[in-house]
Amino acid sequence: MFRFFKRKSTAQPVGAEAAAAAEPPAQNPSPAAPQTATQPAASAGEAVPVAEQPPAAGWFNRLRTGLRKTGAGISGLFAGSKIDEALYEELEAALIMADAGMPATTALLADLRKRVKAARAETPQQVRALLADALADLLSPLQKPLDIGRQTPTVLMMVGVNGAGKTTTIGKLTQHLLRAGETVLLAAGDTFRAAAREQLVAWGQRNAVQVIAQQGGDPAAVAFDAVSAGRARGVDVVIVDTAGRLPTQLHLMEELKKVKRVVAKAMDGAPHEILLVIDANNGQNALAQVRAFDDALGLTGLVLTKLDGSAKGGVIAAIARERPVPVYFIGVGEGLDDLQPFDAAAFARALVGEG
Repeated sequence: MFRFFKRKSTAQPVGAEAAAAAEPPAQNPSPAAPQTATQPAASAGEAVPVAEQPPAAGWFNRLRTGLRKTGAGISGLFAGSKIDEALYEELEAALIMADAGMPATTALLADLRKRVKAARAETPQQVRALLADALADLLSPLQKPLDIGRQTPTVLMMVGVNGAGKTTTIGKLTQHLLRAGETVLLAAGDTFRAAAREQLVAWGQRNAVQVIAQQGGDPAAVAFDAVSAGRARGVDVVIVDTAGRLPTQLHLMEELKKVKRVVAKAMDGAPHEILLVIDANNGQNALAQVRAFDDALGLTGLVLTKLDGSAKGGVIAAIARERPVPVYFIGVGEGLDDLQPFDAAAFARALVGEG
């Protein structure tokens, strides 16, 4: 999920339980039950990657359930007894219906035909496994951990359209970071919608982290204050929320660029990550959002939410083919553990109904 870089002379435990922060927000909230296993001590200034514990095996079952709508038209095509042109035509239609897009679908099927020939596959069940391999290879460039700790604080700027689940994603990311022993500060940069600010403040109270907020203030000023406060307090991560907007609203996209410029003034090199939260229900429109926000801001990563309610999760293949921005996390439900790091092989297997 995350790749942590600790620059401390003592070993740092990696927590596995939910954070139960009883300290004031400006202090270091620590996980309730840290694991006993620790990483070897690092000398001062040395960056040592610390991997968070992988999700439980039950995650694959949740992923497969979450992708049921998207994969319904694909997984049912392998019950026959022979490999023929009709099977490839049905696969093409199913992939397009899942919003994989024509370029990705064409590339996938061309690769699949080569694999079937090379493996001398004889049954549709073998084709299913080969399709999972081909899809995993297509998606593998998107699989990348989110680096935390190369800079202190690491500044994450969250962007997206209204209703994508951006604020909820921030709350879940905060909980995951607290589990790993990181300190977090939130910036309520959506100053136009009171409900958004209140929602983020509620997540802050739930996680016992401080939220920098202003009513009706300048979003760039809120972001500047939050990054400055994070630096002064030695916070590990600052997460900046922004107002939801459509990429066609050019004046609002210009405001996002301003937020990015002002954050850079508060800290050289910031924001270190610009994450676009996209709703899988948007299908091919999600690809258009990736293009627009990437052109405007230079995205470093994506969070794909609401896969459990969508039959259009195949858009991730279109993203991989046409605008391969890393997918850090995917969401298949409302629970905290329903947001997990993107695993290309697991996603491919779940989508085609394998394993």
